[in-house]
Amino acid sequence: MVEKTKRLYFDDPYRVEFEADVIQNLTHDGNPAVVLDKTCFYPEGGGQPADKGTLDRVPVVHVLEKDNQIIHVLEKDVSSDAVKGEIDWSTRFDHMQQHAGQHILSQCFVQLFDAATRSFHLGDETSTLEVDMRNMSEEEAERAERLANDLVFQNKEIKTSFCREEEISNVQLRRPPKKKGDIRIVEVSDFDHTACGGTHPRSTGEIGTIKILRWERIRDNVRLEFICGIRALQDYARKHRDLRTLSNSLTVDDKEVLATFEKFTADLKMQKRKNRKLQEKIIQYEAVEIMQKAEGKLIKRIFTDRSQEEIRLLTLLTIRKGEFVVLFGLKNGERVHVFLACSESLGLDMREIVPVVSPLIEGKGGGRPSLVEISGKKKENLEQALQEAYQHISQKL
Repeated sequence: MVEKTKRLYFDDPYRVEFEADVIQNLTHDGNPAVVLDKTCFYPEGGGQPADKGTLDRVPVVHVLEKDNQIIHVLEKDVSSDAVKGEIDWSTRFDHMQQHAGQHILSQCFVQLFDAATRSFHLGDETSTLEVDMRNMSEEEAERAERLANDLVFQNKEIKTSFCREEEISNVQLRRPPKKKGDIRIVEVSDFDHTACGGTHPRSTGEIGTIKILRWERIRDNVRLEFICGIRALQDYARKHRDLRTLSNSLTVDDKEVLATFEKFTADLKMQKRKNRKLQEKIIQYEAVEIMQKAEGKLIKRIFTDRSQEEIRLLTLLTIRKGEFVVLFGLKNGERVHVFLACSESLGLDMREIVPVVSPLIEGKGGGRPSLVEISGKKKENLEQALQEAYQHISQKL
């Protein structure tokens, strides 16, 4: 019979040191690993990551559960039959805060919106919670967040206990348990009962502030990101530092930063519209100059450090103001762009040149008979590609 690993974190999630016997040596994904008779290390599961720490000062790189045994994957072998373990407390307490915060948020969404939790994931920076809602408004998010923090400030007791499977119907669980046998219950006093094997603090006050950061609709549910406790404090400190920097740069009070930003944004949009009109006028003059210097109907030219929008407009203006075939190339960044166009009165189909140009610049593109655009990555062949196009069109004119 496989010997079970005793989970010391069930009895005391605040315990960080322990001694244990090695009952099995094995490998996991090429790394040495051990199974102990007892452990403080929480294995990955239930949306909560594994604990970090050491066994005899050897880093534990992962902890997982298999067949009621907890496998400690190590950076290197430990030679002893008995080991001293130490978990990383900062990681453990962070996980306790985030996981307990999730319990409270989940129950808040049940009470306020009858929205059950579909999934939970505790990440390195933020945690995600997926709830059964078609969408969520700013006001609804604030209501859930406010209720969750009310529970934190009330400093309610968080208790854990085991319940026999046949007696589980007597407990008002938020959702049915996934496991069989004795069920571990995590209770937030007078608020929530959940079947859970994770680690949690003794009271809601230790969770610290619960903050919903953002949300989106996914799979007909709403998935929200949230942070608790130390993470929320760090997030506030960072954002306040950024806000203070903006306030000082704009020489306004921090309460006026948003209004000032909105004004600057509106002014910038207006300035961009003015610049666009001026740019269009300049390009119109450029098109006239190009036509005046043209020697015949066929115009070939390469541009650098211009935008695609500018060259596209220049191309269109040229073929609309006279009977011309335009072969323009643009070197811009890591790629090249080719514009092949003709006045409609000439009756040419510029799409016929795509097989000639595309292979030379390793490009892709297409368009309509009067205008084709191709984007490629072989800049060194741009001149050759335009020359091939020139020769092809010359035979048709």
